[in-house]
Amino acid sequence: MEFKTIKFEKSGPIGILTLNRPEKRNAINSQMLDDLYAFFTERLTDFETRVLIMKGAGTVWCSGADIKEPAINMLDNPSPAVVYNGQRRYSEIILLMRRVPQPIIAAVQGPAMGAGFSFALACDIRIATDKARFVGTYINIGLGGADMGSSYLLPRLIGSARAYRYLLTGDDIWPPEAEKIGLVSQVVPEGELEKVVTELAQKMCTKNPLGLRMTKEALNQNLDAGSLEQALLLEDRNQTMLLLGFPQALHR
Repeated sequence: MEFKTIKFEKSGPIGILTLNRPEKRNAINSQMLDDLYAFFTERLTDFETRVLIMKGAGTVWCSGADIKEPAINMLDNPSPAVVYNGQRRYSEIILLMRRVPQPIIAAVQGPAMGAGFSFALACDIRIATDKARFVGTYINIGLGGADMGSSYLLPRLIGSARAYRYLLTGDDIWPPEAEKIGLVSQVVPEGELEKVVTELAQKMCTKNPLGLRMTKEALNQNLDAGSLEQALLLEDRNQTMLLLGFPQALHR
């Protein structure tokens, strides 16, 4: 499928998604929402792509919503239905990012702001350069600080006390702090980002493809498991299926 605002490339089993509006700091307009929705929907049944790398073209990972080409058009028809449906278009991308079976590695070379911040949160792993920064700008522009899954995802990544602070203040999270609090897995020099992210994706691709997919599924489901027993039951089901399909693992 042809996309207008994103680019998709394959390197063997690794898929590379690039937000491709560098002249607009990869700001999100209506077309980008359409492209991302189509892209992630395709990945739901893409059994050849095992791992996704999500990048931003240029120096900014994603600056958030495009205020000059807003996906939610408040001028033509600012009715509750129009605004709500526009908001849902953003939210559906977050849901799809969690639903796709491929682990998503965010290669964050520059600022991830607003909706871009939430996109980064929805990835499975975040690797950043020392030029990156993360900010939930929602509350800084008169909105609520909880948007596009931030009130769900951020506390689970960095703890509720820190999440309260950043979502209520809209403060920047700079790379050293992001690594310290667990928002990013690693901070690397700018020139090493591609190498580090590619090596991580390649390592994942050496694993059992079904095991990789089921691990993401188990982590997603067990974030909200009601008990240890509930989490164990899902893990036991997955391991039973994988052992039957991959008997060599019996000798682990």
